[in-house]
Amino acid sequence: MQASRFTTCSFLILALGMAVTVALSQQDPTATEVWNPVPPKIDPGHTARAPSDAVVLFDGIDLSEWSGRNGTPEWEVEEGAFTVVPGTGDLATRATFGDVQLHLEWKTPLVLTGEGQERGNSGVFLMGLYEVQVLDSYESHTYSNGQAGSIYKQYIPTVNATRAPGEWQSYDIIFTAPRFTSNGQLEEPATMTVLHNGILIHNHVTLHGPTTYIGRPEYEAHESKLPLTLQDHGNLVSFRNIWVRELQN
Repeated sequence: MQASRFTTCSFLILALGMAVTVALSQQDPTATEVWNPVPPKIDPGHTARAPSDAVVLFDGIDLSEWSGRNGTPEWEVEEGAFTVVPGTGDLATRATFGDVQLHLEWKTPLVLTGEGQERGNSGVFLMGLYEVQVLDSYESHTYSNGQAGSIYKQYIPTVNATRAPGEWQSYDIIFTAPRFTSNGQLEEPATMTVLHNGILIHNHVTLHGPTTYIGRPEYEAHESKLPLTLQDHGNLVSFRNIWVRELQN
């Protein structure tokens, strides 16, 4: 009996001590301060300059970071931007990427003809597979999951933040690549967050698979890093100020 009382008393003292410790920690702001790890300091840049830890994919001078259908890019570089030369094919980055933060600016021609998908059509393909649509959707009508800012044929942008033809626009995209098991099964689908001209239009949406024009998207195992691609859709779309930050897990 004496041993039992001693054990009970010890338990109560221990519990009381823990309660006092918790109570004191709740009154001490330093108890919840975490000092490590310290995030690395970077220069955040500004609208005309990339962050210091970014990979600059176009510096306004040349297309050395890109390859074309036949190797050398044939798109036209002029006045700090480059423009699709219809019929020369898509551009792809020489480097490959997985999880990224991507910034780019684009504009459709000032004078446009046609309607819908014929007005300044291009696309930004993460990993060459997952497309954010480029299009004049200022006053032109097309299917909602194919307008500017759409994750093509998968997600409609929450708002239409398009500027008028001939005006520069921006996309800021946070992309998480899909994960596959060693035997090629989908482990985690890709996700995407998109801001169009600074306006959030997709908030961490889950992609159903790569972009497809016909039919439902379906995942197939692919490399963990692949090139970014810009689409030649036959329209004179221009791009500038392109940079990417690789994201760490």
